[in-house]
Amino acid sequence: MSERDFASRLVAWQARHGRHDLPWQRERTPYRVWLSEIMLQQTQVATVIPYFERFTARFATVADLAAGGIDDVLHLWSGLGYYSRARNLHATAQRVVGEHGGVFPDDQDTLATLPGIGRSTAAAIIALAHDRPAAILDGNVKRVLARYHAEAGWPGESAVMKRLWAHAERHLPARRVRDYTQALMDLGATLCTRTRPACERCPLQGDCRAAAAGNPGDYPGRRPRRSVPHRTTCFLIIENAAGRVLLERRPPSGVWGGLWCFPEAADEAGIAARMAALGLARYEAIARLPPVAHTFTHFRLAITPLVLRAEEAATTLRDGDDLHWYSADDSTRIGLSAPVARLLASRTGRG
Repeated sequence: MSERDFASRLVAWQARHGRHDLPWQRERTPYRVWLSEIMLQQTQVATVIPYFERFTARFATVADLAAGGIDDVLHLWSGLGYYSRARNLHATAQRVVGEHGGVFPDDQDTLATLPGIGRSTAAAIIALAHDRPAAILDGNVKRVLARYHAEAGWPGESAVMKRLWAHAERHLPARRVRDYTQALMDLGATLCTRTRPACERCPLQGDCRAAAAGNPGDYPGRRPRRSVPHRTTCFLIIENAAGRVLLERRPPSGVWGGLWCFPEAADEAGIAARMAALGLARYEAIARLPPVAHTFTHFRLAITPLVLRAEEAATTLRDGDDLHWYSADDSTRIGLSAPVARLLASRTGRG
């Protein structure tokens, strides 16, 4: 199959079998394409749809997003994970407004300089919003091209990635780039799936080297196995006399960066010192809740939630930039990490 046939078969398949009514397809502005592409990084479409709709209802334009507070952004992102994406969204919106007059740059190289926008995401904005040639290489496309060309090896290796980019550039058509790009993404999401691919329905089956060999599951190569470290922490669920719970803002980078969480102690032996540092040296231990396990990309975290009650004299602790007495009845919109949100919901009966 020639490169031209490769693209034309995909475009024809997309017209009949592809996805045409996703929320971000209804109005393909650079803003909406960018937002959807960031949300879809390492996240399934079904999960993203309600987040996208809530996000665009609150931030209809890039100017709205730039003017919003980071807590509001993180609140709407809560539960979607990989929170650096949300921080980068906010930073990029502010740069687009401040440096580009509120209009997304329409060239790939400039787009790729903005926070959280790499080569593939920049290309997706050019291809999907402007219908101009730009090759993408997201996770779905890597899988399609690796199987079609039987490219062995893990795409995280630079040599493998270089070969996949070369294939992506070579197959790129000059026309109907939007349809072709959507077709590649849809094919990977619906037929050329990670497990149990539906090769018999694929428009590329006749020339796919992995399908011909009967081993599509071997491509792309898997990440080399490595041990996943385990860490432990104690969540201090500190209540005051009014029934509010103390939350602490995490540093802007790192795990749950910028989100509001319970104060932590490395272990139970360190609780007294941690409480003293918060100005809450007088407290009573109330309960130990069932342990919580949370898995990150690079490690697993075992959480011991401990309920403490600060004595009346200590409840005068004032809110600061990084401390907040929180109640589920507050109208305050803040970003909460997933395990914190679940623990708060379980304690208020709203889970």
